[in-house]
Amino acid sequence: MTESLWHKSSYSGGTHQDCVEVAEGRTTAVRDTRHRHLGHLEFPATEWAAFIDAVRADRA
Repeated sequence: MTESLWHKSSYSGGTHQDCVEVAEGRTTAVRDTRHRHLGHLEFPATEWAAFIDAVRADRA
């Protein structure tokens, strides 16, 4: 994942702490903003979409 693909997740809090960054492409990658050096997790697009749908359903 190149640095230009990363952006702060819209699900992160409003502060600069405890932020999650996401990079979307053929897969979706997720990393901790404060610990970028520890790497990231990658998910197939269908699994990421299912996760986001579950988060949205819980907030409804």
